[in-house]
Amino acid sequence: MRLRTIFISKKMVALGILVVGLFLSRPVVAKDAVAEAVEIVVYSSRMEQLIKPVFDAYTKETGVKIKFITDKEGPLLQRLLSEGEQSPADLFITVDAGMLWKAAEEKVFKPVSSPVLQANIPAHLRDSGHRWFGLSVRARTIVFNTKKVDLKELSTYEALGDPQWKKRVCLRTSKKVYNQSLIATMIATMGAEKTEKVVRSWMANLATDVFPDDTEVMKAILAGICDVGIVNSYYYGRLAGENPNLPLALFWPNQGDRGVHVNISGAGVVRHAKHEKEAVRLLEWLSSEKAQSLFADVNLEYPANPKVAPHPTVAAWGTFKQDTINVDIAGKLQIEAVKLMDRVGYK
Repeated sequence: MRLRTIFISKKMVALGILVVGLFLSRPVVAKDAVAEAVEIVVYSSRMEQLIKPVFDAYTKETGVKIKFITDKEGPLLQRLLSEGEQSPADLFITVDAGMLWKAAEEKVFKPVSSPVLQANIPAHLRDSGHRWFGLSVRARTIVFNTKKVDLKELSTYEALGDPQWKKRVCLRTSKKVYNQSLIATMIATMGAEKTEKVVRSWMANLATDVFPDDTEVMKAILAGICDVGIVNSYYYGRLAGENPNLPLALFWPNQGDRGVHVNISGAGVVRHAKHEKEAVRLLEWLSSEKAQSLFADVNLEYPANPKVAPHPTVAAWGTFKQDTINVDIAGKLQIEAVKLMDRVGYK
């Protein structure tokens, strides 16, 4: 009888150990399964070839999968608005501060309280209400033909309207948001009346009709149609990368006053995000020193995080003082900027 009792006790102990082992192991498996099931959804107007390498790096580092949908910013914003609470999007990435501002005004974004983002992204490159944050910076600056223009001739954006540039200026169409943002910041700094006078003087100095994109502006300069133009820095980087011996160079205007106009690619957490915490973590990671190089270098842009050095190719263009007016002004004054350009015949 005593032997049987001992035997049963051993069986019970063994069974107890098995049950406890199974009980302890189950939560770990369940937690891992949940982590693997998380898939952040990103709507992005930044092209696939520019964001996929970044997202792949994040997935490799964290195990969190990212599904992304790319399209032009306007249609993506409308999609978010029409989907409302049913939207699968967790993060919205755009390539212009004006669109970020507009999305915020449409209540697409949810404010994010993140000491990490506030520490990594300068105040003028993020929304004061913490709804969106810049992730990369592009300078909209002057490009010139090095064989026809002396550096001493160049000074400011406004000076491109001086008589010496008669029939020597090429510009991209005003229909593109990059020029609208430039004019909006000029209005904020100089006032509408002075800005209109400047833009009229640019129109008087045009060598030919406006072009559909920045690359065509530079090709016109190379063809001798004009000598100077205004472009985003990364377009110059792409063209120079194809042929580094081109007689083109960038000039950083307005270094004696407000500085070079800058715009951003940036992002915000969607108000109805199904994976809000994960989206915030991704956004914080994108602002980190490691990710900033990945995000900016692939498009030859400048990191938004000032602790991160630009790609050597970009750094070779020289340093410059940037305009520190908050980039959200591009959205606030966009309509006024468009009306101004229409008045002066900037098509």
